[in-house]
Amino acid sequence: MTPFNFKAAGSAAAHRLALLAAVASVLLAAPVGAQPPAAPAPAPQAAPATAGAQQQVTQALQAQVQSDKELAQQQGEINKIRERTQDAAGRYAQAMADADSLERYNKQLDSQVKSQEAEMASIERQLTEIETTNREVQPLMQQMVDTLDQFVKLDVPFLLDERTARVQNLKDMMGRADVTISEKYRRILEAYQIELEYGRTLDAYSGRLGTGADARTVEFVRLGRVSLMYRTLDGAEVGYWDADQKKWVPDASYRDDIQQALRVARGQGAKELLTVPVPAPKGV
Repeated sequence: MTPFNFKAAGSAAAHRLALLAAVASVLLAAPVGAQPPAAPAPAPQAAPATAGAQQQVTQALQAQVQSDKELAQQQGEINKIRERTQDAAGRYAQAMADADSLERYNKQLDSQVKSQEAEMASIERQLTEIETTNREVQPLMQQMVDTLDQFVKLDVPFLLDERTARVQNLKDMMGRADVTISEKYRRILEAYQIELEYGRTLDAYSGRLGTGADARTVEFVRLGRVSLMYRTLDGAEVGYWDADQKKWVPDASYRDDIQQALRVARGQGAKELLTVPVPAPKGV
């Protein structure tokens, strides 16, 4: 029992004892069915005693009613205090749970911030390295383009228009600011890859041979970079490119071999051993 309940119960018990005492005095003063005493007593003296007992009973009842009101009021206060206590305890528990959740969240944010700071430092280093790389790569790529241009000019003269245009496009691209370094590098490597493929393929195509009044359309057949031959459209003239003399040399002895090479290159015949003119090996 709480202190409030003990106090309220004690007050109620005291009022109940007072009420019982008053009732008992009334019963003792005028018992039911009792005979009047032997000694006659004057009737006017009994009326004041009975009236006083009734007044005590009334006062006791009023006191009991007042006590019940006070007890109910006290119990209401107790209930309010209990509710406030429980509400405060609930708020405290919720606050502790929120604090624990915020602490875990702050630890996660701290870990993320450290990771982002490390990533930013890494990006800054990469940017510095990229600037250094750009300074070193730009001259290297320009040198690659110049080397490719020189290579095409000194190489066997096949598909000259196509190859020369490709090199010129690379030269134009190197001066453009709207093309990224990576794109420039990719296209340069692509041009080198195409030139590499030329060295291991068999191909036939039509083109112009000679310049000025001597220019004519012929059929070319290329065997890698080993041999480049031609045949006029009427088949009257055949020849090959002499890498040593750097000129076209007519040679009718290769007529059948050139004819066979043209059929194989166009997929019109089975692959077979061909006899073709090749430059003599040179010492390096």
